[in-house]
Amino acid sequence: MQRRGFLRCGAYCGLIGVAGSLVAAEGWQNPPRLQRPDPASDEGGLWAFLDREEARLKRSRFLLRDGPLNHYVSGVACRLAGDHCPDTRVYLVRSPFFNASMAPNGMMQVWTGLLLRMANEAQLAAVLGHELGHYLARHGVEQLRDAKARSAFGQFLGMAFGAAGVGAAGSLAQLALLGGSFAYSREHEREADRIGQELMLAAGYPPLEASTVWGQLFAELKAEEDWAGDAGTRSILFASHPDPEERSLAMAQNAATMGGSNADTGSEALAQQLRGHRREWLEDELRRRKSGETIALLQRLLAQSDNGELRFFLAETYRLRAAAGDSERALAAYGEAEARAGFPPELYRSRAMLQRQAGDEKAARESFQRYLSLRPDGDDVEMIRGYLREGS
Repeated sequence: MQRRGFLRCGAYCGLIGVAGSLVAAEGWQNPPRLQRPDPASDEGGLWAFLDREEARLKRSRFLLRDGPLNHYVSGVACRLAGDHCPDTRVYLVRSPFFNASMAPNGMMQVWTGLLLRMANEAQLAAVLGHELGHYLARHGVEQLRDAKARSAFGQFLGMAFGAAGVGAAGSLAQLALLGGSFAYSREHEREADRIGQELMLAAGYPPLEASTVWGQLFAELKAEEDWAGDAGTRSILFASHPDPEERSLAMAQNAATMGGSNADTGSEALAQQLRGHRREWLEDELRRRKSGETIALLQRLLAQSDNGELRFFLAETYRLRAAAGDSERALAAYGEAEARAGFPPELYRSRAMLQRQAGDEKAARESFQRYLSLRPDGDDVEMIRGYLREGS
């Protein structure tokens, strides 16, 4: 068997996972800090491979290099990890997809699509705690051993990754697709769920928020137009996992037996950290072209904080989807955004486009002119002026 193919399989089999359902992990106790394995062993080879991938990740153009935000997320991870904090290294990756993963060598990735969807710090802790659960229980090493027993499969996966050019600095879409195809076993997911909630409780977070995270993500999937009732076909995060609704219920039931329900969720702490990034991440979210999911996300965010920026992106989602009645929905949402603080000047440009399509040239001119007054140095100024000359 080719060692590279074997190591690639061990490195990536099941590194993508989110919160899931519960089974009791009787007598769970955090292990001592994990020691670096013998370099001559299979696990040592895996660590060496992951160390190389981590070095590549540090150079990746997808890496989010915001010092305060990195410090904040790393701080939440360390609060959960306890004695394992020195071995936990968190990297924020700019990608609109909901994903977090932790490799056996302590390298953790958190994607911005996940951060965008967190309502509070406790929800972030729920996902990070779940990934730490995989790390502490050494699930990645178990996957490595399983891969070794299935050598033909390991060779195939190694060739697949090599052909795709997938690595920590490779294509995020390919990484998500391939990594999610070989997720942790259901038992691993359940154990990580339980450990994650225990870590939350010990760190002072309400464990019930783990159930909420899962429910929120599932609700987004169900809002998509092509939803057919099978979560496994809609997202890599649900493939080969137990039923998501049952898992969410099981986590809620487990939380009810754990206590900690009155703990602070840290809503304002997280909001303060994400405030300067949200618009950029929402623009990334629009590029996913999953309008149903995006609308469900925005409606949930609006329930937390109704402002002009979120209303603008709701209008943009309707405009880009362009289904029957969406133009009217978009125009109404632009009006609601304009009546609130925080909307971007691009509101007037987008609204002018719809007004032109509707044949209301007067209203379109007024919107374009308003946009130019607010963005006189915009990259599209000459294009907008061309529209105005056409209508004169």
